[in-house]
Amino acid sequence: MTSHHAVEITLTRPLTPDELKRASRNVPLAANADRTRLMAVQRAHSPGNALHVLRRRLGSRLPIDVLSTHYPDRHGQVRLNIAFSRKAEAVIRRAAAASGQRPKQFVRQSVTDALARQQQDRFRLLEIRLHGLLAHHTPEEVLACAATALLGRHHHHLPPT
Repeated sequence: MTSHHAVEITLTRPLTPDELKRASRNVPLAANADRTRLMAVQRAHSPGNALHVLRRRLGSRLPIDVLSTHYPDRHGQVRLNIAFSRKAEAVIRRAAAASGQRPKQFVRQSVTDALARQQQDRFRLLEIRLHGLLAHHTPEEVLACAATALLGRHHHHLPPT
């Protein structure tokens, strides 16, 4: 079944207004403020096909770094389309062979591991900052302040204790 897939296009550099205008004639695009990321909707049978079609349609016109699906697929995965240089492909092939994996599997696992490490690092940093707050404030004060901030209220006073 053919459907529409939202695709984010990350560029290696900002586009000029003329480049964006020319590329938008071929594929309707929405750009962020500094023209380093674009959004497109591509009709295709699968998210992977949508990325492949956009790479073919725009790859020679734009300085594309990475194409990615904007929404996770039915397995909860965001799909990536990365064009590696020959040198990078050779390095990936060697590393994949050394780990007993196919290059695609190796890249997938490497990205997954890096994202997990980043998430763990962010959590550890948040934990450290929270412990710093708890050294100077009661848990109730920290919780009340966090709730106020999350609800979008900007009261600069602490609740009575």
